Amino acid sequence: MVALALAGGILGYLYLKHESRQKKIEIVHQERMAAMDKGIPLPEFPLELERRPSESERLVIPILGTVLFSISTGAMIMLAVNPSVPHGFWISPLPLAFMGVGLLAFHLLKDKGAPRR
Repeated sequence: MVALALAGGILGYLYLKHESRQKKIEIVHQERMAAMDKGIPLPEFPLELERRPSESERLVIPILGTVLFSISTGAMIMLAVNPSVPHGFWISPLPLAFMGVGLLAFHLLKDKGAPRR
């Protein structure tokens, strides 16, 4: 029941966002048509400006990757060294380590492939 309510909420949010965008496009269209009827030239402009991420936003992925990798590596070492923990339990933080390495690799590969501005 909770999953259905959550899915319905997400779909409702996306629908309202789409309708808001459509109304915005319609208003801009009406304004442009009125300006054309009066003979006023209007420059073309994109409806949504291209947003460039700031330097702090670009650093979130490598920081998160480093934190996940270091915490999970430390947890694996602690679980392997601790004699009171069952023998095969040290492997449990391994998915977090892989996520950290994956985020770091994504960041490095993304920066290599993208041209600098």
